[in-house]
Amino acid sequence: MARQTHAPQERTAYEPDYTVAPGRTLQETIDALDMDQRELAKRTGLSVKHINQVIKGAASITQDTAIRLERVTGVPARMWNSLEANYRERLARLDERTRLQASLDWLKTIPVKELVQRGKIRAQSDATCLLEEVLRFFGVASVAAWKEGWQKPQFAFRKSPAFEGQTGAMATWLRLCELAASDVRCKPYSRARFQAALQPIRALTVADQQAFFPAMQAHCAETGVAVVLVPDIKGAPVSGAAKWLSPRKAMIGLNLRGKSNDRFWFSFFHEAGHLLLDSKKETYVDVDAVNDPREQQANQFAANMLIPPARAAELASLRTEADVQAFARSVGIAPGIVVGRLQHDGIIGFNQLNGLKSWLRWPTDQ
Repeated sequence: MARQTHAPQERTAYEPDYTVAPGRTLQETIDALDMDQRELAKRTGLSVKHINQVIKGAASITQDTAIRLERVTGVPARMWNSLEANYRERLARLDERTRLQASLDWLKTIPVKELVQRGKIRAQSDATCLLEEVLRFFGVASVAAWKEGWQKPQFAFRKSPAFEGQTGAMATWLRLCELAASDVRCKPYSRARFQAALQPIRALTVADQQAFFPAMQAHCAETGVAVVLVPDIKGAPVSGAAKWLSPRKAMIGLNLRGKSNDRFWFSFFHEAGHLLLDSKKETYVDVDAVNDPREQQANQFAANMLIPPARAAELASLRTEADVQAFARSVGIAPGIVVGRLQHDGIIGFNQLNGLKSWLRWPTDQ
């Protein structure tokens, strides 16, 4: 639950923008043996042309060639194989570096500084190396693959023009949630167990922050749902998210955006509604001002979980702190959640009765 930060570490190892073919080592080896290419060709049974191509890097050292070179030069075949493999890998990396340079502008859409500050990627003075760090963070091989996995899915927020250009920040927060959820051990998902767990979780709304989150997380893990709390990302107006990590494990990601207990608990039950009511094939991201039927359905699910529909008619008569506290006790939830509902429904103003809300804090907040 704690906000974790790490001192950024910059990679300082020198990485040249060229590579040396193993043929240079071969040339140096036969020079030391007072042997020319023609003699080497004769002894290995290979053509002079082929030996020349190997030395120039135009032809590969195959495993068969490596064994022949071992017998003639005394240098183990595994060394020739290793030199060849390293050379080909380096060539591929240089080619990939050239391709990546065409995608550097994409980095501007990602909150790189925050990822460095949180210790999720290493600081890099070279932009291409930084791009590689970010791709590793997302677990993708290229920017094209990132777009396929993070831009094409129809997240609910993408239906609103208000969030155009914020996909990178939102995807970053969602990825942080995924990584945190991967560390949460869960039993295989059971819809019935998860639905049954929501009532004891609802009872936790009256507990303090230090007690309720571990208990909530434990309840959900028993049902196959990993609940994680991840600090929000600047530029990502997200309160929560729900996603299926596999057919046997779901994730609910939350943060303390807004920091009041009514918003936090509403977000949790909203995401729970997505897991119970919607498709397993989509990712659901909870943002403000999105007009989507699935979001409205999840909102209604959360509202009904927190305040039973049979008791909702009583809300209109609540005006004082005493009224709210008595009603909250009778339905078994925190008074701040009732205040949030009254404010949302327009029964009281947003500046009224806020003293009944609890304000959640990260342990490192001052």
